[in-house]
Amino acid sequence: MTHAPAAPVRIWRSLTPTMRGIALMIVSTLGFAGMHVLIRYVSREVDPIQIAFLRNFFGLIVFLPIFMREGFGFLRTDRIVMHGVRAGLNVIAMFAYFTALSIAPIARVTALAFSAPLFAAVLGVVVLHERFRARRWAAIVIGFVGTIVILRPGVIPLDLGSVLVLFSAGVWGVIMIMIKVLSRTESSMTITGYMNILLSVLSVGPALYVWSAPSAEMWAWLVLIGVSGTIAQIALAQSFKEAETTAVLPFDFLKLVWVTLMGAWIFAEIPDLLTWVGAAIVFESGFYIAYRERRAG
Repeated sequence: MTHAPAAPVRIWRSLTPTMRGIALMIVSTLGFAGMHVLIRYVSREVDPIQIAFLRNFFGLIVFLPIFMREGFGFLRTDRIVMHGVRAGLNVIAMFAYFTALSIAPIARVTALAFSAPLFAAVLGVVVLHERFRARRWAAIVIGFVGTIVILRPGVIPLDLGSVLVLFSAGVWGVIMIMIKVLSRTESSMTITGYMNILLSVLSVGPALYVWSAPSAEMWAWLVLIGVSGTIAQIALAQSFKEAETTAVLPFDFLKLVWVTLMGAWIFAEIPDLLTWVGAAIVFESGFYIAYRERRAG
């Protein structure tokens, strides 16, 4: 005897792929925004490097059922060195970003993080010899103008948190290029699997160096950081499978909306108008580059 699928499943299946992709992207933005706000909150008692390790560790636990279902054959690879270098850079970027979240206004950190695709676009020309025409170069320049609007050097002091975010975004740009190269021969499961395993392995040493025993309340939030980050990561990947990148990517800007609302509520941080303007410029520039790459592809 077969059973009819539950109502939520029927509703989900009735949606178009584009609507499912948009819904998953919105879930992803909520997950990442919640994770970032929790990192800021927990960092009052726990070192950001320790938070990064526990985010990776609990995230790996969430992924274990997927690994068990798929089997561990996905770990077969001829590019273990490149996976290791990618994971090492990922840890560095994560340490910088988590530290920035602990010391800088959370909306500014989120806004500046949108610059990562701009770094990747420049590196794509330099490293992969991708051909960029004038309009895409103009988008890159305009995007970096957006970061200047956010930072306003000479008008407001350049804080360490902003520097760390831009450093993290630059490293993320390198990582994006490495993922492009890896995806030519590796499956998405292999790339994701090695990322989750190696991030935990590589971040445990620095975490032990700064380790302090979290309170029971902090442990609960740390588990939630790992779970929400992993759910957001899965939702993001699935959204790109369900729909065209250019259909779902504009909704990624909601991260700044959620972070601003949560930051105002929890930390009484309200970004000024120019932060919103700069973030919009940076995001739209990145989106235009993705759109042009999609058309060229």
